[in-house]
Amino acid sequence: MDSIMSRLRNLDAYPKINEDFYSRTLSGGLITIASSVLMLLLFISELRLYLHAVTETKLVVDTSRGETLRINFDVTFPALPCSILSLDAMDISGEQHLDVKHDIVKKRLDSHGNVIETRQEGIGAPKIEKPLQRHGGRLEHNETYCGSCYGAEVTDEDCCNSCEEVREAYRKKGWAISNPDLIDQCKREGFLQRIKDEEGEGCNVYGFLEVNKVAGNFHFAPGKSFQQSGVHVHDLLAFQKDSFNISHQINRLTFGEYFPGVVNPLDGVHWTQQTPSGMYQYFIKVVPTVYTDVNGHAIQSNQVTFTEEHISFLHFLTNVCAIVGGVFTVSGILDSFVYHGQKAIKKKMEIGKFS
Repeated sequence: MDSIMSRLRNLDAYPKINEDFYSRTLSGGLITIASSVLMLLLFISELRLYLHAVTETKLVVDTSRGETLRINFDVTFPALPCSILSLDAMDISGEQHLDVKHDIVKKRLDSHGNVIETRQEGIGAPKIEKPLQRHGGRLEHNETYCGSCYGAEVTDEDCCNSCEEVREAYRKKGWAISNPDLIDQCKREGFLQRIKDEEGEGCNVYGFLEVNKVAGNFHFAPGKSFQQSGVHVHDLLAFQKDSFNISHQINRLTFGEYFPGVVNPLDGVHWTQQTPSGMYQYFIKVVPTVYTDVNGHAIQSNQVTFTEEHISFLHFLTNVCAIVGGVFTVSGILDSFVYHGQKAIKKKMEIGKFS
């Protein structure tokens, strides 16, 4: 038994020195304080890193097909009335969404940027009072209203009961309305008068679009758009103006769901139009993004792949041991260097005195 205990003592990698042989110095005390403070700071830093999740970023190939992309926007046009502002979206697959109204809200703004009115879509139509029927007569009692589309009807049963429906029928035909006052519905609703009443106003438009995840574009422009000879054009004749001020500010433009750390480079961008007419274009490359938090919940968005994860406890423990051991070792080397340096200097000074 004694031999076993003796062998175990021989394996001791930490031999003890009698306290009578210890020599404590001022420099050693200062180095001990400094090293202790350093170890504490490094430990706190490592602990914060362990308690907070870190985000790993990597690029992967997008293999998804047939999915849609959500575009969230909030744009202010300080000099373009809501009544003439339209939104279109189209892509290389040939799909088009012209004069989009669903999931979009417009706010009329005065010249100072204050909100006058918030509405879901369109100019709106007043109550019908004996309007002109498609057959030419006026609406009689108990008669169902069916307004004329002024030549843009596809079938004999088609009806255009508002100025907006006439404009839409013309758009589908690829026609432009030169004088809205010649259209009974537009004259009755005061289409031109409403545009004049909104002159000098601005518009804030916000909402979202669902588009195919392919190359394409969406744009805000004055006038209702239509296709003519394969060309995308906007009908500006109805507004009887030669130019429009399309100065604007992009308050928010995001793609997909929000996730921590997302960067939207066009947020806050502002452009002021200096010429009578102009067009602003933004070229954006949208990268599909998957953000996975520490709980494994994945958010499908658009940038790159982000994975949120915690450092393992063993990794944290290893780093703490490395901090303590490293600082302790370096401090011991520094203390030994200072101690022996002081002894050497002191010895030389003593030799100098005797000589």
